[in-house]
Amino acid sequence: MPELRPWLKLIFQRKGRLTVGAGLLLGTLLSGIALLALSGWFLTKTALVGLLLAAGVAAYINLYVPGSGIRFFAVSRTVFRYLERVFNHNTVLQLLTDIRVAFFNRLAASPRTQRGARSGAQWLSRLTADVDALDTLYLRLIAPAALAGVVTLLLAGMAWILFDGTTAMMLLVLLSLALMTATWLVYRRTLVASGQVSDQQEQLRAELIEHLEGYAELTAAGRTGKQTALLMRRGLELSRLQAKIDTRAGWHQAISHFLINVAAVLALWLGFQLFSGGLVSGPVLVLLPIALLGLAEVYAMLPEAFSKLGATRAAAQRLNADSNPIHDDSVSQKPGFNVPVPIALSAREITAGYPGYSPLLSHFTLELNHGDTIGIVGVSGSGKSTLADTLAGLLPPVRGTVQSAGCAYLTQATVVFEDTVKANLLLANPSAEDRELWRVLELVELADRFSREADGLETWLGSSGNRLSGGEARRLVLARTLLSPAPVIILDEPFTGVDEATRQRISPHISHWLEGRTVVCLGHGPEALLASGHTLHLG
Repeated sequence: MPELRPWLKLIFQRKGRLTVGAGLLLGTLLSGIALLALSGWFLTKTALVGLLLAAGVAAYINLYVPGSGIRFFAVSRTVFRYLERVFNHNTVLQLLTDIRVAFFNRLAASPRTQRGARSGAQWLSRLTADVDALDTLYLRLIAPAALAGVVTLLLAGMAWILFDGTTAMMLLVLLSLALMTATWLVYRRTLVASGQVSDQQEQLRAELIEHLEGYAELTAAGRTGKQTALLMRRGLELSRLQAKIDTRAGWHQAISHFLINVAAVLALWLGFQLFSGGLVSGPVLVLLPIALLGLAEVYAMLPEAFSKLGATRAAAQRLNADSNPIHDDSVSQKPGFNVPVPIALSAREITAGYPGYSPLLSHFTLELNHGDTIGIVGVSGSGKSTLADTLAGLLPPVRGTVQSAGCAYLTQATVVFEDTVKANLLLANPSAEDRELWRVLELVELADRFSREADGLETWLGSSGNRLSGGEARRLVLARTLLSPAPVIILDEPFTGVDEATRQRISPHISHWLEGRTVVCLGHGPEALLASGHTLHLG
């Protein structure tokens, strides 16, 4: 399963937490089996002693040690279960964070053309449903299956010690068949259908979101009923396919439990023969079959998890396909890529444009030394943003080469995350201290704005920064870009939504802040740019 390998590698970076979680789960399982086995032994021993006493035969039983053991395992099972649920739930949340951040980073490194191939609904599905399908790889698949194998071997070893080798081998064969039925066979029987469910869920989710977004247009066109009926049919087909998977998983679980029961009956039957020969006592005879019945709890969690493995693989394939950067020999642009000094940014004979469309720029050449500042102006549609995307490495050139010493890029889009001021700024420089954050906020005249807030840098900005005005949001993302230590700064329309008076005040301070770094500033006119020694006009 090569598509799962990069995500498993990411998950196993938290080996400590995974080991502790598996240990708590193992403690829960062993405590439950030990509780059943010891209780069966104790009840049988008590019954035999009672029969002997009724027959007038002197007999005794130690009530305290086994009674204490039963209470211990009852309490330990509860404690282990509670700790396992709390600890592993926290682990799952941390794994979700790791996976989402890793996927987002890989997605950010991919060209804009690759990201534009999917709709917003599809990307939402990637960041939610597909990521959720990966977070349980360890805690629902790997760990339970491995622990089930460990417990199975322990019970086979118990059978070898308490009974004999023949009994142990026969039980091991039956239990191995039960384990294979609950895992591998379930996976094989549901692989195709589970992948289809994953694909259909994504399609239905995307169509539903598009239906809600376009509800007004559908209503105006009188198509609401037909579109709703289509979604209902898709939902019904999905439900039928899911029911098919659940049915197969249920049958495999039933077969697995049947094999466990057969193993328990076999242990009891073989145990009677040993009991008849005086090789085992009555309480020991009962102990092993009851312990085997406790395996039903261990195996019960496996069929459902393995019936979803096909969907997990499909989700991993989609994530890998949509987040892998396109490798192009014509593009050397990577964060931290170093080109020969003194060239900080080089674009040689590039043709910029989007695949399938006529290029917007052809035979464009630009070389900037460290510390150079250049302004690029042009009317709408002249290719400014396309050029900026190409220079920043987000859009591979159709022809030519782009090299950079590493850049920070302020796009035309103003993106403020639903988080604090500090969290939004630290995206550009995670190691920045608070004093640096306040300094960069002063540059864009936002320091006073947030110093008046009770939470200061911890001020919550709301969904998409809805607590900020358009100009404040633009200045915040500008501050985030300025905070980056990258040697090359590309600013596309940096003062969009900022009033002229504010722009004139902050522009000189920003230019001073960027001294020594290479700056490319793009806008509709010279008044929208930082001060620069050279200005290019795009026709």
